[in-house]
Amino acid sequence: MSARDVVIVEGLRTPFAKAGTQLKKIHPAELGRHALRELIAKTNLDVNLVDEVIIGNTGNPVDAVNISRVVALNAGIPQKTSAYTVHRNCASALESISQGFEKIKSGTMDVILAGGTESMSQMPTLLPTKIQNTFDQLFAAKAPAQKIALLWQLFKGDISQIKALLTGNMRSEYFPVISVMKGLTDPFAGINMGQTAEILAKEFGLSRETQDQFALESHQKAVAANKSGRLKDEIANYTLPTDYKLTMGEDTGPRDGQTMEALAKLKPFFDKLTGTITAGNSCPITDGAAMLLMMSREKADSLGYKPLAKIRSYGFAGLEPERMGLGPVYSTPVALKRAGLSMKDIGLVELNEAFAAQVLSCLKAMDSDEFGKNKLGLSGKVGSVDPKIVNVNGGAIAIGHPVGATGTRIVTTLAKEMKKRNVQFGLATLCIGGGQGGSMILESEA
Repeated sequence: MSARDVVIVEGLRTPFAKAGTQLKKIHPAELGRHALRELIAKTNLDVNLVDEVIIGNTGNPVDAVNISRVVALNAGIPQKTSAYTVHRNCASALESISQGFEKIKSGTMDVILAGGTESMSQMPTLLPTKIQNTFDQLFAAKAPAQKIALLWQLFKGDISQIKALLTGNMRSEYFPVISVMKGLTDPFAGINMGQTAEILAKEFGLSRETQDQFALESHQKAVAANKSGRLKDEIANYTLPTDYKLTMGEDTGPRDGQTMEALAKLKPFFDKLTGTITAGNSCPITDGAAMLLMMSREKADSLGYKPLAKIRSYGFAGLEPERMGLGPVYSTPVALKRAGLSMKDIGLVELNEAFAAQVLSCLKAMDSDEFGKNKLGLSGKVGSVDPKIVNVNGGAIAIGHPVGATGTRIVTTLAKEMKKRNVQFGLATLCIGGGQGGSMILESEA
């Protein structure tokens, strides 16, 4: 043990809800405020001791561009305490933790609140370029005749926009730009995240049935975790405004009674002819926030806290954007090497379920000597992973994946489950849109 060990004191999150449902009207800054405020209350933390707040977010709202600062102030953090927002796509909230790790490890800081927040419901629908250009000209126009002509152009544009929407002609210059879909499309490869999963499904020979079976098990595990109360200590109940009559205490995504038959009825979403990726074996678009309290060991000891876990190491790595789902296979060896461990030492794994095909491909690639040698430059495979230790309480296919918050969610879930099962080492890892992977190794506290 070292005084500069970086420990996780506690983690907490909101319930996760599918976009467009219970949390659709809740601002991401409010989701973050709730998670952070409840974490502060749960740990009885003196907010004057906080050195910095670091929060991940991908769909930065225009009224809270540095959303971390807004969340921090609304949660009661003093004005003197700095706060900033980080963005690494799906690993934004893991990036917030890794930056906190470096600042504490170096001795620069002792107490950091890190996490992530996301409202995918509130990612905007943007004006088509042709309509926007007309608006720009209208704002600059001075002569009444010119303004009338431009207003007529807008009216015709509205009619064309309606036609484009009714016909589903997404290539129309009048079709609105759905920002969440645009954001999930890789600008380098020119394909969306679901299409990258289709590539992996074909390359690793994953049948539709295999993927659906994995999805079914994710729901079954998440439902069981909810019924047993196993996730209650990581979820801060949220009472919905404005009438405050409904209180959410569980994630809304897990389906009790999900069946292979129901999953089999869903049509491929990204490749309608030969594809195997459906809405059922993919993670849903989700709203939610997650936060954790990090400290140096000496600070935690001085304040009388008993940490959940120590952060042993982390690692990020890049790969082809069109195979971004394999990111964990690339980043995990980096984290393992820094931790001085191998996969044989890992007793629990939280591997974010962007798609069933993506997780299953990662497990196959990690267990492949050929992949390890040819793709990673290793002497052999990363290491085989027993599926029984992966996402033991279900994963994002059931729970959901609020992009800017998931990194903190999987670390929090892992740390708490390690403690419950008396597991010494755990791995939290996820793929990252754009062709990256992120991994973090935790070590349990006695």
